[in-house]
Amino acid sequence: MPGVSGGVLAAIMGIYERLLSFMAHVRQNFKRDFLYFLPIGIGGIVGIGVLSKPLEYLLAHYQMIVLWGFAGTIIGTLPTLIKESTSRTNRDKVDIIWFFSMFIGGGLFLFFMSEIFGTIPANFLGFIIAGALIALGVLVPGLSPSNLLIILGLYTPMLQGFKSFDPLVFIPIAIGGIISILTFSKAMESLIKHHHSRVYHFILGIVLASTVLILIPSPYSTESISYVGVTGLDWILSIAFFVLGCLLALWMSNLEEKYK
Repeated sequence: MPGVSGGVLAAIMGIYERLLSFMAHVRQNFKRDFLYFLPIGIGGIVGIGVLSKPLEYLLAHYQMIVLWGFAGTIIGTLPTLIKESTSRTNRDKVDIIWFFSMFIGGGLFLFFMSEIFGTIPANFLGFIIAGALIALGVLVPGLSPSNLLIILGLYTPMLQGFKSFDPLVFIPIAIGGIISILTFSKAMESLIKHHHSRVYHFILGIVLASTVLILIPSPYSTESISYVGVTGLDWILSIAFFVLGCLLALWMSNLEEKYK
């Protein structure tokens, strides 16, 4: 679900630090931690199977309203990310440069990505990339990879594969997730420890840029939002769900602050 960060949910449930430690040092206490996280993995698979079909239906029939609601859930996480970005050190000029560089430069890169590199096909390699991004959403609290998947045109094909439990979707996504975890978990643990403020201002820029892009029609993406034929009621509902999304994310952020 775009706007819902796996890392934030893990923090709310009080398992983020243990999860990051397990992924960064997978050989230490492997059996104990594997058995601990196994039910969570099973729950994830069940959740994907149950929720993918209704999400696909909603995007097919109420795209504008759903995407504005998703954008609201992302915007609602920004106060927590901003607070977290200065929780260890004060904001300085370099942090501000990082933020605007990623918001402007990263936003332009994401907008023209398919034009620069070509469309990422929804095939085995494309779903490996999707799996890597999904894993990053767990490693980095506040980062919602699904909005990046929408921009890349991989989100709907992924939902379709999840709905039918297609192994040609599940297997490459699992491979991409494992590669991402093995590659980035130790690096993320180190970066958050030594460059906490820089990392979070980087995330803030990317999150805000990708959220804006969800709401802007793009000629380069087949999954881009469309405002053709929308009515006044569509706008009212879209704004209402945007506000509800913001409130939902703020509530989740308060839960994270309470339980983490």
